[in-house]
Amino acid sequence: MIRWREAKREDVPAIVALLAEDALGATRESDDMAAYYAAFDAMSYEYGNSLIVGEADGRVVATYQLTFITGLSLRATRRAQVESVRVTEKLRSEGVGAALMRDAEMRALHEGCSLLQLTADKSREGAHRFYERAGFTPSHIGFKKPIS
Repeated sequence: MIRWREAKREDVPAIVALLAEDALGATRESDDMAAYYAAFDAMSYEYGNSLIVGEADGRVVATYQLTFITGLSLRATRRAQVESVRVTEKLRSEGVGAALMRDAEMRALHEGCSLLQLTADKSREGAHRFYERAGFTPSHIGFKKPIS
């Protein structure tokens, strides 16, 4: 049984380990926890920005970030952005991802959102299939630009 809860600061190493568990994450994440702790601390002060973990047998086995966005488009639709979705490799195809998405949707509905949106790296074809099974439609093309 997975218990979904807000992440705590002491969860940061386990969350980073989940982020680094796949091929893309292995190239992007670092062993230096200082930046991750600083980001977690900053997130904890931002209204509408939550880091959620799924816990089983006292261990963090899944995570996602949920950010609430109020805007004017689509008749002032309030939306929830889901990011950094990860389930430990050992529990994939066990229903944990579906439970994660249900948790995100319930939290979004509770915050008055009527749209749940996310982005996924183009190379994550398995994730694309999962999101479509979860009811998402690949309706947009996303763009990113590094700035410094």
